[in-house]
Amino acid sequence: MHDLVIRDAVIVDGTGGPTRTGDVAVDDGRITSVGGDCGPGRRRLDADGLLLTPGWVDIHTHYDGQVTWDPEVTPSSWHGVTTVVMGNCGVGFAPVRPGSQDFLIEVMEGVEDIPGTALHEGIDWRWETFPEYLDALERMPRVLDVAAQVPHAAVRAYVMGDRAHEDAAPDEVEAMARLVRQAIEAGAVGFTTSRTILHRSRHGFVPGTSAPAEELLAIGDGMAGAGRGVFEMVSDHTGGEAERTWMVELARRTGATVTYALAQAPYAPTAYRDALEEAERMAGEGLHVVPQVSCRPTGMLFGLQSSLHPFITHPTYRALADLPLAERVTRMRRPEVRSQLVGEEPGTDNPIARALMSRWDQIFPLGDPPDYEPAGEASVAAVAARRRRQPQEVALDWLLEREGTALLFAPLASYVEQNHDAIREMMTHPRTILGLSDGGAHCGLICDASMPTFLLTHWVRDRSRGDRLPLELAVHLQTGRTAEAYGFSDRGTIEAGMRADLNLVDLDGLRLHAPEMVFDLPAGGRRLVQGVEGYRATLVAGQVTMEDGKPTGSRPGGLVRSAA
Repeated sequence: MHDLVIRDAVIVDGTGGPTRTGDVAVDDGRITSVGGDCGPGRRRLDADGLLLTPGWVDIHTHYDGQVTWDPEVTPSSWHGVTTVVMGNCGVGFAPVRPGSQDFLIEVMEGVEDIPGTALHEGIDWRWETFPEYLDALERMPRVLDVAAQVPHAAVRAYVMGDRAHEDAAPDEVEAMARLVRQAIEAGAVGFTTSRTILHRSRHGFVPGTSAPAEELLAIGDGMAGAGRGVFEMVSDHTGGEAERTWMVELARRTGATVTYALAQAPYAPTAYRDALEEAERMAGEGLHVVPQVSCRPTGMLFGLQSSLHPFITHPTYRALADLPLAERVTRMRRPEVRSQLVGEEPGTDNPIARALMSRWDQIFPLGDPPDYEPAGEASVAAVAARRRRQPQEVALDWLLEREGTALLFAPLASYVEQNHDAIREMMTHPRTILGLSDGGAHCGLICDASMPTFLLTHWVRDRSRGDRLPLELAVHLQTGRTAEAYGFSDRGTIEAGMRADLNLVDLDGLRLHAPEMVFDLPAGGRRLVQGVEGYRATLVAGQVTMEDGKPTGSRPGGLVRSAA
């Protein structure tokens, strides 16, 4: 008699192999039989032809603070995610010296747009070292598993104090390498760093942004001493010779997987192909340099409750910005206020901000259901031209829809041709992995934790403006492949002996809701979340944690430590 039997499921096992129909049996939290008739079970779930997939493994999140207070790790748990990897982009909360917590919060708030008030209120700081942080994570049961990476900014701040943004002395570099090795030996699954000017806080660029290759290679040697670990980074320079040189050297001398964010850049729309070819060449040399790509454009969501929208720096809007939303909408609908908003120039000299908020050919209504592959003729610029109106008028009309809760979609990258063809090319390349959902981060502007669900709704079922993906491949990309990249050998596929992390999905009924702003973080902090329908059940270690979108109260999730 099995502990659990899932009857009559359409099994998509995460290996990329063909779909089959049958039962799956679970005992002691692990899969013990797959396919055919598995016999009786103490508990039975009747799939009745629903999809049964492995739980999604999301390798790029920023739940480093949230996991210390939120056992449900929302919204990722709503979307079938059963394992998250945190600590990406070089930011996080350990190690930390007593009295230095505010600095790490301010860096995280600036880089990842997580309300500092929520982090101050929610984090209990029962650690100093990274091993102590892991122990604290392990003590709290959750609905899913978490894995942590050690962040460069925190390591630099711990070693260098107020000099964290400056050049490190040789003994400080040695200390950083020792800390990283200690963290990975204790169970951190990798080390991360940021090398992009887009990541900054009120203190300036993230500590480590301009660290020399010698520092990064020394840290890599620390990882090699631990015998494991992934090196993750986001950089503006991965196409440059100097950056490629040290990345290849690090991969060669450590044997580690080096993964970095890759997208189609508007200023170099074909450069991503060079990166794919480079990854293929390096794989031929036995090196693991793995571009990390997303399954939809990372897109800002402009709205009257968001961190940005086209009028947010206009003097007329700034005079209204502190009013409750309903009153703001009422005022903005008045003809004289509309006229002022449309006629004013943005009240900022920041060229990046001005450009982001006025790329009228790259701003679209998101809609409900949300459309993440809108055609060019749906843009603000195109609609304004057809209606013989100013783009600002069209954008303002859209922002005021749904009583001011409507959102505009503004892709940042990978939307040069205003379709997903480049994204498809990147995500289906054999040397890439899926990531960049940023679950837990960018609370006021980006809402991409739903990407695993989007893989099924858009790429398998609904896409109409280009080729779709086979179901088996889509599932593999978010399970078997992501798990393998981080050395999670006990999950990611439905096979005997594997951990019973599973999703039971009604593919026909799977539906993404429009994102919405909620104020449920500690201290009333805001965040964008995106609901979903169609997940009939999510299981972690054989226990049903979510059923028809509702938590069951079961919390079998814990900490995933790296394995030697």
